[in-house]
Amino acid sequence: MIRGWYIGASGMNVQQNRLDTISNNLANVDTTGFKKETPVSKEFSELLLRRTQADGVYHTSLGSADAAPIIGTIGLGAETNELFTDFTQGSFKNTDTKTDFALADKGFFAVHTPDGERYTRNGNFHLGKEGILLTKDGYPVQGENGAIYLEDDKFFVNQDGMIYTSKDNTLVDRIKIVRFDNERYLQKQGNSMWKTTQTSGEAYIAEGNERPRVMQGYTETSNVNVVNEMVQMIEVNRAYEANQKTVQTEDSMMDTLWSKVVTVNR
Repeated sequence: MIRGWYIGASGMNVQQNRLDTISNNLANVDTTGFKKETPVSKEFSELLLRRTQADGVYHTSLGSADAAPIIGTIGLGAETNELFTDFTQGSFKNTDTKTDFALADKGFFAVHTPDGERYTRNGNFHLGKEGILLTKDGYPVQGENGAIYLEDDKFFVNQDGMIYTSKDNTLVDRIKIVRFDNERYLQKQGNSMWKTTQTSGEAYIAEGNERPRVMQGYTETSNVNVVNEMVQMIEVNRAYEANQKTVQTEDSMMDTLWSKVVTVNR
């Protein structure tokens, strides 16, 4: 019975983590370039049950071994294994702003931060006072030659990310767009930023078929589907209640057991 408490409680923890993730997804439904997360759960290792005092124990030259027949296995609850980031492409929103960009495929903009280079899908940029292309948080967007300097917003960017001045078509720089060996293992840092991990591998400049198209005057919306998230929230609430009832039932059974034991002992 005590095992039933822990199984029910672990199930409640899993559903609570799912609810927190869904809430975060819904809170960022209007965040540019946001990628939704999906919690992945796994069960604890199963316990192998054997029948005791049946067929005994056989002896070998190296010791003894259990020869009791196997009854079966029993589950020991569940836990949240990881938060999986869904990098599915979001839809495009036309802003007609020269400093807004969207990537039409997999890839990331490179951004310089005080903690080192970070990566984002949020192309909602602006020009700073010194003519540097910045993120909304004030971090310099990286070109392949460093920070991108522009005299004004009179420029255009082709689909390869090459930046030209509108005045005389002078090449300014090429937007640094990167890819990773295992993008799913990038770590979120908040503010639409990701950083590399040992599993994701280091960033490398995307070229050829791996390089996404750059769309100037557009931003990428989040890939959160509000209807799906609300349906999942209902499922989570019902699953949480089911686990809660399991704990309550186990508690009631335990209370009855102890009451009977006390009565018999008297």
